[in-house]
Amino acid sequence: MINGLSDLHHPCQLAADLLTVLERFGQLDDLRYAWIGDGNNMANSWIEAAGLFGLQLTVACPDGYRPDATILDQAQARCAATGRGKIAITADVAAAARGADVLSTDVWASMGQEDEAQKRKLAFVGYCVDEALLATASRHAIVLHCLPAHRGEEITGGVLDGAQSLAWQQAENRLHAQKAILQWLFAK
Repeated sequence: MINGLSDLHHPCQLAADLLTVLERFGQLDDLRYAWIGDGNNMANSWIEAAGLFGLQLTVACPDGYRPDATILDQAQARCAATGRGKIAITADVAAAARGADVLSTDVWASMGQEDEAQKRKLAFVGYCVDEALLATASRHAIVLHCLPAHRGEEITGGVLDGAQSLAWQQAENRLHAQKAILQWLFAK
């Protein structure tokens, strides 16, 4: 069974995200990652990847919208056991983005949460990946968004369509990452 998407995890999207990072930087190590927004399935998958690959990840979420505590504990335990990687959770968006090489975000109200959209808009004020936030990241930082995006909410149109956005390459990489997963599974 392949988990293409669930309420708790989004590993196939994360495979495409990591492929996009590898294509741009040639490595996953020695980079700073920032997740900005909801502690949703994508945040959980970034946290799992940080534990598995020893990534330096900061997750910025408002109180009440934090990632899954069990997933976080397991990933932090992996980092501690291997001596690689670090995962920090904060409500401070600026601290998460400062110096980051990879900024990633997603919609604030995922599928099935449409009735919470207005409440979430209020809770996530200040969690938009905009030009000012991007300016605090590393000068060579990339921006990822698993799409579809709500321009002006979790990301501005200028950032999504800007030179540092790899959202469209990331979307194409969904196909390539899924093909690699299938090939790996069938080769066994």
